[in-house]
Amino acid sequence: MHVVAVLAFDGVVAFDLAIPAQVFAAARKADLSPAYEVRVCADRPLNATAWDQDLFQISPKYGLGGALTADTVIVPGGDPERPATPEVLRAVRAAATRGCRVASICTGAFVLAAAGLLDDRRATTHWYLADQLARDFPAIEVDPSVLFVDEGDVLTSAGVAAGLDLCLHMVRRDLGAATAADAARAIVMPPQRSGGQAQFIEHRDPEGDPDDLASALQWMHDNLDRPVTLADIAGQAAISTRSLSRRFRARLGMTPLQWLLDQRVRRARELLETTTLPVERIARMTGFGSIEALRHHFARRVGTNPRAYRANFRSP
Repeated sequence: MHVVAVLAFDGVVAFDLAIPAQVFAAARKADLSPAYEVRVCADRPLNATAWDQDLFQISPKYGLGGALTADTVIVPGGDPERPATPEVLRAVRAAATRGCRVASICTGAFVLAAAGLLDDRRATTHWYLADQLARDFPAIEVDPSVLFVDEGDVLTSAGVAAGLDLCLHMVRRDLGAATAADAARAIVMPPQRSGGQAQFIEHRDPEGDPDDLASALQWMHDNLDRPVTLADIAGQAAISTRSLSRRFRARLGMTPLQWLLDQRVRRARELLETTTLPVERIARMTGFGSIEALRHHFARRVGTNPRAYRANFRSP
């Protein structure tokens, strides 16, 4: 039987820890017998947390040695500011060395990174900490927009509930789509979610914009529904188009038209969440002109289509 070892440590996120146990225990063979043996492994009793609160203590059935014979080792999330213990890092490295599949949920990616397993690989983590992962470990290609990344023998998932998507993906890879669909049905979860983590990211407006851009930014925001050219924006800022582009890149890290496009998508998201307006009308109100253009740019930035986004996020 395929053995899945979930490594636990002090401060482990309770939900992350439970996800693999729930998903892999729900996967069943044709005769309804378990397809996996799940082991929660730790070197001592420990505290499980939610955000920054200790919720309860757990006393795992297996020590870290229980991971030595596992086929898959999973590292749940924890506080990235509390480095993994040498024992946990040794267990992760030992698993990788003997060819075991290794995966992380949420900020568990920081543990895999500290163990050196993500160097020169693509990986993801919770969108809020993706920049920190990229700064702390520059050899990693961090993608904050996806729900999970499958690099074959090493897999990483995005924030919290994306661990469900990752574990179902591993079941699908191991046993096929039908078994994964049955497991998803058992835990009341879609077998595959549309879109990626990008649809959950909150994009904040830059603070403290200098006066020469503030008026232009406000004018662009007030005119999202109309055609706008680079010359129009430069005129509002009373500077040349070249100076405008240079200042936008220096202050905001993008071109003026890229910023305008981001604002249009952001406004479309707000309207999809808070109104019942037809998508075609939202496309016109946000300056895209056609539903095809809205779909194209929305999918590129949010990772899903407008109708699916509305179904997931519109307030009652």
